[in-house]
Amino acid sequence: MIDTIFALSSGRPPAAIAVVRISGPAARAVGERLAGTLPASRVAAVRRLRDAAGETLDRALTIFFPGPATATGEDLIELHLHGGRAVVAAVEAALAHAPGVRMAEPGEFTRRALGNGRLDLAQTEGLADLLEAETEAQRRAALTMAEGGLSRLVTDWLDRSSMIAARVEAELDFSDEDDVTHAAAFDVPALVAELLTEMHEVLARPPVERLRDGVMVVLAGPRNAGKSSLFNAMLGRDAAIVTDIAGTTRDVLEAAIVHRGIPYRLIDTAGIVAETQDPIEAIGIERARGLLDLADVVLWLGDIADAPTGSVRIGARADEIDYARQGLDHLTSIHDPRSIDMVWNALHDRASDLVTDGSTVLPHERHRRLIAAAVSELAAIAGADLLLDAERLRIANVSLAAVLGRDATEAMLDALFGRFCLGK
Repeated sequence: MIDTIFALSSGRPPAAIAVVRISGPAARAVGERLAGTLPASRVAAVRRLRDAAGETLDRALTIFFPGPATATGEDLIELHLHGGRAVVAAVEAALAHAPGVRMAEPGEFTRRALGNGRLDLAQTEGLADLLEAETEAQRRAALTMAEGGLSRLVTDWLDRSSMIAARVEAELDFSDEDDVTHAAAFDVPALVAELLTEMHEVLARPPVERLRDGVMVVLAGPRNAGKSSLFNAMLGRDAAIVTDIAGTTRDVLEAAIVHRGIPYRLIDTAGIVAETQDPIEAIGIERARGLLDLADVVLWLGDIADAPTGSVRIGARADEIDYARQGLDHLTSIHDPRSIDMVWNALHDRASDLVTDGSTVLPHERHRRLIAAAVSELAAIAGADLLLDAERLRIANVSLAAVLGRDATEAMLDALFGRFCLGK
């Protein structure tokens, strides 16, 4: 039998109100055991909560939601308690002593919603993102996903792809029947092309991971070029050690910052030189070179002839150095805040092309791989071999269905729900 679970679903006490949720087959019985009688369905009413000995625990606003039209798909009760630690602890203790009732695991309420068909996997991933959102763009993107933005797209693609597959299968199985629409009467590649256009449009959007992880900005150049000083100035704090000694930075230093609503990962690197006798510095240089290929934007502080293609070329320490040569994008000084603002403006212009405001559907990397796999199969359909086309449609549908979690493994679900808090 499925256990009935409970957990504190609001913030950690003390607080003005603490919300305890109970979900499962015994939720109604447990609620009646605590409150005596429950209010009418979906009606909030104050009830005196008592333990098994009849001692009053609290007077709480009590709401009963009968399944399956609930957040979890099961009978669910919410107890809005006074938010003191002792009150919450006493109610939790009373619940834990009820037969068949236990404390929920992290994410278990949402996992039951998934198992009972109240959410699909894409919506669940969006909900996890929403709980972790730190910027407005992250909130918008997560809410779009959690409310089924991607799910509706994928479900529509599946419906249309399945309809095409059904017509192809009918042609293969009943081609000699007069009442079957033959393949010649419909253009399979043309119908598939409509799907491909929509899928390519979604794949062309920036990945949602960039909104969460931030635009990667790598500060690179030779020793003593002012990278660490600029790094600190952009962060507004002393995150990197700065000295006049060449090669002070010998490893990668990373810091996260949100600027004008866009998250960034600023990465300070070791000075890049052709040769070094220091084995530790050599490792730092190798890491710096590797990051140049991974960066979304490179701030290059060095000779412009060595600047990576597309980098923002910076002349640092402009109050000390006379940059007579041409070709630099910006001159900076840590003593001139306006020069640092100019660098941020340049980054904002670049980042605006890499991220969105989160108002459109932005797929996760997992979704992108599955949609791309479906695209690969659909793009190969030519209409010449219906048997082969039918198989490609079947494989594409399997990939699209996986976006919604119809073949999700327990290991994958464990990893996902590990991101959730206890009462969610």
